[in-house]
Amino acid sequence: MIISSEDELEKLKGIGRICGRAVKIMADAMEPGMTTRELDAIGRKFIEGEGAQSAPEVCYQFPGATCISINEEVAHGIPGDRVIAAGDLVNIDVSAVKDGFFGDTGSSFAVGKADAKTQRLVRDGKRALWVGLSQVKTGARLASIGEAIGTFARKNRYTLIQNLASHGVGRSLHEEPTEISTWPDPDETRIMEEGQVFTIEPFLSLGANFAEDGKKDNWTLFSSPKALTVQFEHTLVVTKNGPLILTLAD
Repeated sequence: MIISSEDELEKLKGIGRICGRAVKIMADAMEPGMTTRELDAIGRKFIEGEGAQSAPEVCYQFPGATCISINEEVAHGIPGDRVIAAGDLVNIDVSAVKDGFFGDTGSSFAVGKADAKTQRLVRDGKRALWVGLSQVKTGARLASIGEAIGTFARKNRYTLIQNLASHGVGRSLHEEPTEISTWPDPDETRIMEEGQVFTIEPFLSLGANFAEDGKKDNWTLFSSPKALTVQFEHTLVVTKNGPLILTLAD
């Protein structure tokens, strides 16, 4: 969407803060020995306590309030009986809706004493997101986001998942502009517009290039080739001064 009023912006800020806070609350509560279902319940309690609803449930009948993906799982992991262990790499992806407006954010976390390689991947996944965010400005090329993230990944010897893209968000969970690449895309010719709302969510990996259906269920996606992968995501508004990030926790 493209914001057309101060009221729209305030409602987007509101749902963005709810999503950002939900991720932080879940991450702070996460510990070895708990199940992903228990972690999801913490997120649900906060989201619904704020008067919002889970967007995956509302839009797609997803079997959980949030998506929780562990280790070999890249995205859309279903909360359930899986027990979180020390050393696991866990992604928490929260999208929610309130008053007809949507927010979407996610972060990956190393649980307990993860090895140095995993900790470095988490650190650099955050950096990759901010590299992409730094390209956002009214009149800039959308392609510059993927080009900058791609340069960062190559320089630091990572790969990028190239079939999970960023997307427009606002009045619905997925809308125009659709399929915003977070990898270099020579076919991308669109220009960022003032007030445009979309996500940036690179999937930085230790060797995977694609996310594939592992036939575990109808939702969970796995890395291909198999490799640890992190995702960091914010929802933003394009302005002449750069990105206005909506999904910060504070």
